[in-house]
Amino acid sequence: MPLPQNINPIDRDTRDLLVRTAQMDWKPIPADPERSFYKLLWTGSESGTWAILGRSFKGAVAPAHKHLGASHTYVISGKIQVRDQIINAGDYIYEANGMVHDETTFLEDTDYIFICQGPQLFFDENGFTGYFGWEQLREMNESQASAKKVTV
Repeated sequence: MPLPQNINPIDRDTRDLLVRTAQMDWKPIPADPERSFYKLLWTGSESGTWAILGRSFKGAVAPAHKHLGASHTYVISGKIQVRDQIINAGDYIYEANGMVHDETTFLEDTDYIFICQGPQLFFDENGFTGYFGWEQLREMNESQASAKKVTV
């Protein structure tokens, strides 16, 4: 039975994206390059959304920041302190657009999936210290592509 209308994609580039993370190198996250690493899963220029597989060792810290888009985090293994909450392996946390919080601390060696629907604005007591979104992540990922492999 034929469909009542054509449902084929208009964009001929519409396709699945398969990322084989086991074949990717871990790359350092600039805020804590000795203890935090990522594998880029996806960046979406049309929406500003980006996704990483993260690995942070015990004691790693993400500086204070404001979310300029919602974020989703699923903890695969380990433990993270976000504000006054402890996020454990198997937990998921949603942070709304506009959420502001102090440092995020990794209480154990932690693997996680982080999906952010916009950039983050970093700050300290003196003002803004940095801005990080899909463009910076893509640029950083490309510039590190030729760098030495990081084994973690």
